[in-house]
This record gives sequence, C-alpha cells and structure tokens, in this order.
Amino acid sequence: MDASSPISLQQTPHQDYSVSEASPKPYKKSFVTSLMEAAALRTPSFKEDTYFISHLKNSEKKALQELRDKLSVSYGSDATSECSMWGIPLLSNDEKADVILLKFLRARDFRVQDSLHMLEKCLSWRKEFGADDIVEEDLGFKELEGVVAYMHGYDREGHPVCYNAYGVFKDKEMYERIFGDEEKLKKFLRWRVQVLERGISLLHFKPGGVNSIIQVTDLKDMPKRELRVASNQILSLFQDNYPEMVARKVINNTLFLIVYNFFFMFNNLIMY
Repeated sequence: MDASSPISLQQTPHQDYSVSEASPKPYKKSFVTSLMEAAALRTPSFKEDTYFISHLKNSEKKALQELRDKLSVSYGSDATSECSMWGIPLLSNDEKADVILLKFLRARDFRVQDSLHMLEKCLSWRKEFGADDIVEEDLGFKELEGVVAYMHGYDREGHPVCYNAYGVFKDKEMYERIFGDEEKLKKFLRWRVQVLERGISLLHFKPGGVNSIIQVTDLKDMPKRELRVASNQILSLFQDNYPEMVARKVINNTLFLIVYNFFFMFNNLIMY
C-alpha cells in the first residue's frame, strides 16, 4: 500500500478502536479503568514511532549506523537473501530497511549488540520456520478463519486490525481437535504466525507510513487455564520475532480477566 496515497478504510461491523481526541473536560477514571491500565491491558499514552531519521537523537542515529555496520560484517554485502525480512534487504541502506532495523533497536533500547543478537536470532528463526512463504500455505484451519484470529479492516489511522477470540475453545471437542497433542499445538502456532504475516504484508515499512497493526482480543468464554501453554508460546514467539509490530492492544471483556487473576492470586496465597 502506498503511504503517499490516502488510505481507504474498510467498513466493518466491529467497533472503531482508534483513539479519540482528548476531551477538554476533566474526567474521573472508573475503578475498572484504573485496574486495566495498572495491569497494562491498554496503553492510552502510546505514541507510534514515525521512523523519520531526522527525528532521531544523535545517539540513536549512531546506533542505527553501528547496527548496519555489524550486520554487514556478519552477513557480507552480497548476502541479500540471507539478510532480509518481508522482502526487504536489510543491508540496502534504504528507508524500508531502516524501519525494520529501528524496530529491533527500539525493542532493546538502542543497545546495538543486544539488537544485533535479537535480529540474528529472528533471521535464523524465519529461515528455519519458513516464515517468508507461510502466507501461501494451506494449514487446514478453515473452521478457524474469521472466528479465532483474522485480519479485518483498519482503524482511523489506517492500521490493519487483527481480531482474536478464543471463546470457541470452551468446547472440549474443539479444544482437543486443535490442541490435543504437541504436534497439533505446533500446527496451530504456525497458523497463528500465518495470520500475523498476512497483517504485516499490509504495512508500508516507510517513515511516516503505517508500520504496525492493532490487536483486538475478546476474552469472552476463553478457557484461560487450558490455553495457558498456547498463549505463552504465542506471546514468546511474537515478542522475540515481531518487535514493535503492534501499535495498540485492545482487550474486550477485561473484567473477566481481572476477576480471574485476582482469585487465582488469592487462591495461591491461601495455598502457600
């Protein structure tokens, strides 16, 4: 999608999750709202990076150049296929490559060596996992398409929106069919990466453009205890290999999660 052209927002039956303009009138936060923010379930003050080099501090510009240099030493200037992500050669010294490098630098607070280590691990994982070609695979999860995890529409700023709803897995038969053993879990994780890669394919990777997605998760009827292993693996995989790819997370039915976590913690204290 060309960042220079206006973004056509799809009409969607879902709620508009973009951040509204601040009201000039002071307001008092509700108890639930305060709990949600304290639990980091949403970040109302989040400001997405523009990725303009001119906006970087001198120390950040220096870190970006150092990361480029270290990558060049590690992979060589001709290693285009070995050192690329989402079809973008990371050693090309263009603005798209810089957007990706800055994501890894920001994820590690501009510590160059840590960013390089994270980036190299991600490149290795993508090659082993086959992430570059996963969008075209038929993983046999047609029954989950448009139900469990799917891309649908955009927010007001043009971010692609990914919806997640795991309530269908309260059905034990469905749960066993998808998560019944380790191989099934691996296949589901592969499908979940496929959904994310579809969303990333809609991004601009351009300074001032749309460079991240919105994640909307509905916790209604979600069997949280049963999905703990799958959820932890998804979270770990995304944090390690998709830094700064989510502009905002929106959680529906958060009261369920707050109450669940409160009683879970209280129960553990009693048992202890």
